[in-house]
Amino acid sequence: MDKQWIENFKLKLDQHYAWPSLYIFKFIVPTGKEDAVKRLFPQHEASEKHSTKGKYTSITIQMMMPSSEAVVDIYEQASTIEGLIAL
Repeated sequence: MDKQWIENFKLKLDQHYAWPSLYIFKFIVPTGKEDAVKRLFPQHEASEKHSTKGKYTSITIQMMMPSSEAVVDIYEQASTIEGLIAL
């Protein structure tokens, strides 16, 4: 992830959220990679929806986050999952 992009993203998060705050993470992954995403959130329940042809799965997780830095940390960890798209 580009440092400038990260700083801009943190700035936007800080403008829109009062930390700590409930944050909704949304990802799309190739079907079969769901567990890799869920391991990032071991204490939280994820909702899943499979694409029409079953090739992809969307995953949504709500989590109380302490700061914009914590949100960015999750996205950085998720970026290592092959084929992941963060929304």
